[in-house]
Amino acid sequence: MARGVPAGLQGRRRRHRHGDAQLRPRAGDRGPPRDPRRGPDRARHAARGAHVRRRAAPLRAAHGERLVTYARRAWAVVWKDLLVERRSKETLNALFFFSLLLLFVFQFTLGPDRERLAAVLPGLLWLGFILSGLLGLGRTFLVERENDCWEGLLLAPGDKSAIYVGKLAGNLLLMLVVEAVLVAMFVVFFNVDVGGVWPGLALVIVLGTIGFAAVGTLFAAMTAQVRARELLFPVLLLPVQVPILLATVKATEAVLLGEPLAAVADWLKLLVAADLIYVVVGVLTFEFVLEG
Repeated sequence: MARGVPAGLQGRRRRHRHGDAQLRPRAGDRGPPRDPRRGPDRARHAARGAHVRRRAAPLRAAHGERLVTYARRAWAVVWKDLLVERRSKETLNALFFFSLLLLFVFQFTLGPDRERLAAVLPGLLWLGFILSGLLGLGRTFLVERENDCWEGLLLAPGDKSAIYVGKLAGNLLLMLVVEAVLVAMFVVFFNVDVGGVWPGLALVIVLGTIGFAAVGTLFAAMTAQVRARELLFPVLLLPVQVPILLATVKATEAVLLGEPLAAVADWLKLLVAADLIYVVVGVLTFEFVLEG
């Protein structure tokens, strides 16, 4: 017993401390952690989430604006090329007459032999596409070079790959127009029936033309400032096009024979993979090619 403290008071203090110890939970008996979304922390958690959303919204808006700007630059290049071609008609006229000349040569070479024609028709069709495509793709940067606009391409603001995408789209449109006319001429001159197979044939032609135009546009920029560009351009382009040519000829042959697209699925996968690789490589390397 402590001195000077009554016994009753000491007993009440002991009971008070003992009661506090019983009311206080032990460390091991505490419940699960409190959910910050409940209780007094709910408002703080909501404010933090709103802040994150406010920061993410400008990022998405900026990304969308960059895509729109990129598309506008590419479309400006496409519109310029199509407008120049509409006024001059140099490329289309040259390609049409060249394709017509090829058809006359093929007609006189093969003659009326239908079996021989069926065996070589896919190769002849893509030979016409390739030769006319070489003639058209070689003129991709002819206007910029002749009018001293090459420096303007180098000084153009923004991503230079937009120029590549625009040039690729313009070349693709022109080549598809020429190829459609060439297929129509093949039907007339060689009496080929494509009525039931034209969707599959169109798919093969589009996939093959995308890969051909993607590499051709890049190599046209690479050889634009070279003195022997007319000789160097096909030498560089044709070896790279071997996978495209192999897949397109085989797929075209199967489609013209009436086989379903499932029978040429492997060739179509090869075409899609080659197109993706060629386009991505062109987008990533065009700026270095342009400045080199």
